[in-house]
Amino acid sequence: MEKLLPDECSARSVSTAALAFVGDAVFGLLARERLCCTHSLPASKLHSSVVSVVRCEAQAKAVEQLMPILTEAEKAVFMRGRNAHSSHVPKKSAIADYRMATGLEALFGYIYLDGNIERLRELFDIVWQSSCRD
Repeated sequence: MEKLLPDECSARSVSTAALAFVGDAVFGLLARERLCCTHSLPASKLHSSVVSVVRCEAQAKAVEQLMPILTEAEKAVFMRGRNAHSSHVPKKSAIADYRMATGLEALFGYIYLDGNIERLRELFDIVWQSSCRD
């Protein structure tokens, strides 16, 4: 995965909320790509499988697997995302899970916008393996 707009913006100049916004899309795309490439399922089954990986509870659980291998800079981005004020929390989600997921999405957005696609895939592989065990 190469950045689609390589020199349009710097990860350091984007707000935390915008990092999470981009990271949500990147994370969802990685999950969809992985499912389509590894499973031969109808679209409805693909959708329900993706939801099980991208829902905030699964993302919060994945953070536990990632924390030991994150760099200090990555941990700082994650913490900024986790601690960012959110005006909306999904009804069926715990606030703690939602914040952890937002931190993860901010991290994925940051790494994507920074252009470190190899690191993005490395972290996603860990998330994927973690979600496949559950």
